[in-house]
Amino acid sequence: MELQDIDLNLLVVFNELLRQRRVSAVATTLGISQPAISNALSRLRKVLGDELFLRTSKGMVPTPFAETLAEPIAYALGTIHNTLNVTSNFDPASSTRAFTVAMTDIGEIYFLPGLMKRLAKVAPGVSISTVRNQSDTLRDEMERGNVDLAIGFLPGLKTGFFQRRLFRQKYVCLFRKGHPLARTGMTMKAFLASEHVSIIAEGTGHGMVDSAIQRAGVQRTVHLRVPHFVAVGHILQTTDLIAVVPEAYAVRTLAPFDLVSAPCPIKIPDITINVLWHARNHREPDNQWLRQVVFDEFAI
Repeated sequence: MELQDIDLNLLVVFNELLRQRRVSAVATTLGISQPAISNALSRLRKVLGDELFLRTSKGMVPTPFAETLAEPIAYALGTIHNTLNVTSNFDPASSTRAFTVAMTDIGEIYFLPGLMKRLAKVAPGVSISTVRNQSDTLRDEMERGNVDLAIGFLPGLKTGFFQRRLFRQKYVCLFRKGHPLARTGMTMKAFLASEHVSIIAEGTGHGMVDSAIQRAGVQRTVHLRVPHFVAVGHILQTTDLIAVVPEAYAVRTLAPFDLVSAPCPIKIPDITINVLWHARNHREPDNQWLRQVVFDEFAI
């Protein structure tokens, strides 16, 4: 197939169908009729020799072939758009841009207070919405342009993404100030004798904590498992449970919950916290501005 064999507008329709999954929504976004969208899809099916989308009760579901086309087409359209708009400017002081940033609950605790304070000074009209950075859905959402940036430990985002390191951090043990460990100190024996709360954090890189402990041949006594970090400070404050957490989380919870931290006796690899963005947004002025703000505020 040669480029002259295909209308670029058909790819725009394809990309919007991937993002919104409904003909009516795509028609509204592109400002054309639903029959025109259906006609464009019919032409694209004929050119590519595949159904591309199947009608279901949940909307237009892409075929496996359409899924393979999703990333390169989104990247190509993003590149064309950014190239044609390369001279556009972004004025943070007057902008009312709404950004969507993916991060975990730890990220919200660690990054949002400082980020929102900074935006209030330099970009009072800019707003931020956060979504969870679970790797199984995040790649698709960033490819489609639904998520502008991701911040955190995301080793699964590689091909098609750029990243910039903010800092490295280690894992520490966290417990209340009145805990017996606050007097005796953390040792391997004390670690094994303690009762633990385990944070699953499914879909993020933090799941490697349990794997690292298991590889060390250590069997913890886990009395509680939770899917995220947001309640951990409250739990530790009123019990004798201990938790293995990223240092960034510990830093933000020590004072509010009257906790203390100690080095973890198990060797757990340090993690790198990055700000990441999709290639389609690489030259977008507003995306460039926001990621520079994040870097200036938090990079160590």
